[in-house]
Amino acid sequence: MTYDLKIVGGAIVDGSGSAGYRGDVGISDGRIVALGDAPDAAERTIDAEGAVVSPGFVDIHTHYDAQIIWDRMMSISPWHGVTTTVLGNCGFGVAPTRAAHRDMIIRTLEKVEGMSVPALQAGLGEDWPFETFGEYLDVIEARGSAINMAVLLGHTPLRMYVMGEAATERAATDDEIEEMRTIVKQGMKDGALGFATSRAGTHVGYEGRPVPSRACEIEEIFRMAKAVGESGGGLIAATAGKDLFIDEYPDLARESGCTVTWTALLAGLALGKGDHEEQLAKSEAIVAEGHRVFPQVTPRPLNFEYQMGAPFLFEPFSVMKPAAAADAEGKKKIYADPEFREAFRARIDGARKEFKGAFDKTVISHHQKNGELDEQVLADVARERGMKPTDLLLDLALETDLETRFRMPVANHNEEEVEPLLKSGATVIGLSDAGAHASQLCDACQPTYFLGRWVREKQTFTIEEAVRMLTSRPAEVAGIMDRGLLAEGRPADVAVFDPETVGADGLERVYDFPGGADRLISKERGMRAVVVNGTILRENGADAISPEGNLPGGVLRNGRAA
Repeated sequence: MTYDLKIVGGAIVDGSGSAGYRGDVGISDGRIVALGDAPDAAERTIDAEGAVVSPGFVDIHTHYDAQIIWDRMMSISPWHGVTTTVLGNCGFGVAPTRAAHRDMIIRTLEKVEGMSVPALQAGLGEDWPFETFGEYLDVIEARGSAINMAVLLGHTPLRMYVMGEAATERAATDDEIEEMRTIVKQGMKDGALGFATSRAGTHVGYEGRPVPSRACEIEEIFRMAKAVGESGGGLIAATAGKDLFIDEYPDLARESGCTVTWTALLAGLALGKGDHEEQLAKSEAIVAEGHRVFPQVTPRPLNFEYQMGAPFLFEPFSVMKPAAAADAEGKKKIYADPEFREAFRARIDGARKEFKGAFDKTVISHHQKNGELDEQVLADVARERGMKPTDLLLDLALETDLETRFRMPVANHNEEEVEPLLKSGATVIGLSDAGAHASQLCDACQPTYFLGRWVREKQTFTIEEAVRMLTSRPAEVAGIMDRGLLAEGRPADVAVFDPETVGADGLERVYDFPGGADRLISKERGMRAVVVNGTILRENGADAISPEGNLPGGVLRNGRAA
């Protein structure tokens, strides 16, 4: 036979954790047909001499739900070897959505996921080509995508679809819950990977309201999860909150019969009871008891860049509620008010030690009127000026019409604390947040960063361990059944990278979103090729196919290709 594509001379690391070996990969009709020994000729050949040939990476925590409508290339994830993503995390998404609720969905995504309203409006258009969840899957499948997508049905659009604006204000009635359960079951029939929700205090929506999933009673979440289980099973993805956390997850998994994954277990950030060490120990005990409950961890330090026009990090504080509900002019008046300033300072000073410690390390990343302040620590400048850091923060914001950018190191900065989280058999790598917080952070480069920092530089993991953690492990946890391994008969999603150079560049701000909106990107190093369903998507740091043509990705309905 003649292969469509042949990858020759590389070190094959198949994603199982087994030792790598030198060999070739033969690909035909989008699938691997020869592995190790591939003696036949091929129409195209990739020379992988000196490179690792692995499965394409699987990212189970992204927010490309809106971006996929205008960016079929789903940049920047494919740059870093990602060939499969999970959308709909944290209970956010764009379907199901009635026409009357589109603005509320856009405003919610603006607040909780740091997405630009002009970019969303320009990218989604005035008339969305879908209303129901099933129609959304059909649309993104018909339009095509560079890489594969599995999609969670989100609690926030679901509640809004059934309850309208009341979704942010009250518990659902029994009839409303049953209507939601019916939609969940239909969503599973249409191909949802599962169901996602959030109870996180940071998830404050439009007008300062809690996002809809935070307004429900906890029983509603259990009833939605049971609807997934009654439909044949799927993934339940939860973002932690005070009444949905480690103690509740085993019950959620047991009663639904589903795998539960939650975000996030981070060093130096206590989201609930206990610090990260206590949460890890409890998570390991839960898994040892036989429950499929897996916290997501990340190998990257979590830095968050923000402007006081969208003060995401502070919005869980009650003192910020008036500002969260106000427009830009209203925010300026509040920030200038001495009583607010004193209350804001007292709240920061009285915050958990982890949050206060992170705030004390806040950096002024960009001040438009005084570039000499850029990259200086806020507390140091405040000390020099004889003023409180909170007052300086607000003054600098007001000087620039709320455009000054600040960067706060939120979590995961001590690698000695991060290492046990990554090594635990109870965790899974996630939380890249690709597609969200585009102007505030960029962790879509997670795979190449992990390979460069934790494998090559620190030598904490072998290449085989690391590849498994980026491929078969997340696929297994998420219930994505035909990705994450190189094996004959499997879809040919392949990453080819140089282990001596692979890594992620520093962050760069670009203005390439609809309407000229900005985002942070990180370019890859050492990625020789990315193959999706047998098609070379990227080669030597550049797209190998036209974004306007036929694209090789697809929707993985219920976690697998049709």
